[in-house]
Amino acid sequence: MNEQQRARRPGGRSARVAAEVHRAVTDLIVERGYGKFTVGEVAARAGVADSSIYRRWGNLEALLSDVMLNHLNAQSPMPDTGTIDGDLRTYAANVAREITGPAGLALVRLAVALSSDSEHAVRARDQLRDERTRQLQSMLDRARARGEDAPDALGVLDHILAPMYIRVLFGIGPLTPEYVDGLVDRLL
Repeated sequence: MNEQQRARRPGGRSARVAAEVHRAVTDLIVERGYGKFTVGEVAARAGVADSSIYRRWGNLEALLSDVMLNHLNAQSPMPDTGTIDGDLRTYAANVAREITGPAGLALVRLAVALSSDSEHAVRARDQLRDERTRQLQSMLDRARARGEDAPDALGVLDHILAPMYIRVLFGIGPLTPEYVDGLVDRLL
């Protein structure tokens, strides 16, 4: 088996290592918060060499960005219900469930922490933002292709995501289904 075939093979050792490293990062963020652990501690918890983490991710901020993006993709995939109304309601409900779940607040704090002054953190934050914007845009473009009047990605951020994140960060009331649907109603 050549290197290209090995790299494309789903699963396998590489996928297991990535999953263990991601789990270790999430657990450490929940337990200690952002900035309170090292690559060495992640490696020890995941049962891998720290050189494996540096080789694959380069630095802690890139690893944290990858963890965030994978978490977002797993927990809040872009829905395709056939209408922008259905897509936004499903997406908003998924995000609300994700950020109020067991690791939710820690991951929200991680997203905020990736906005630090560190060059690596800013690059990781920008990569995360760009990928999520691309995903949102694909959902919105599908709606426009169906002939629907869809908001722009910044509108979704301002009117749906930001209020939910602020409520979670500051502990302002629950994200009830009625509240989340109200955010979508106001945007549409």
